[in-house]
Amino acid sequence: MPGAERRIVVGVDGSPPSERALDWAVAEVRRTGAALHLVSAWTFPMALGYAFTTTVHEVQQSAQDVIDRAVAHVGEVAGDVTVTGETSEQAPAPALIAAAKGADLLVVGSRGLGGFRGLLIGSVSQYCTRHATCSVVVVR
Repeated sequence: MPGAERRIVVGVDGSPPSERALDWAVAEVRRTGAALHLVSAWTFPMALGYAFTTTVHEVQQSAQDVIDRAVAHVGEVAGDVTVTGETSEQAPAPALIAAAKGADLLVVGSRGLGGFRGLLIGSVSQYCTRHATCSVVVVR
């Protein structure tokens, strides 16, 4: 299958922008035949956006739940897409940059679950556009 060695990485955190980024990436994967790799990164004790947690295990489980829901969504809308997922115990921006090393494309939402809702583009998206070694798509 042409393009099978291609890989698209998507940052997911459960926010509406990340859900739109995932849907955009699914459409791109279906168009190109690339594999889809989902990343949900977290740090403790600062786990913005995940349900209130009191232990490292709960934060890790919240991140895994985000991945599981995203993988299930891909299966529902595009069952023929090859999809993998991972959680990463590090700040989201560096985790996405590391995961996208060697990828064809990194896809992120315009802003995630951080505290500054009025911004056009969030800090993770900004970091990714500056530091990724592949092309980056920021989905609004």
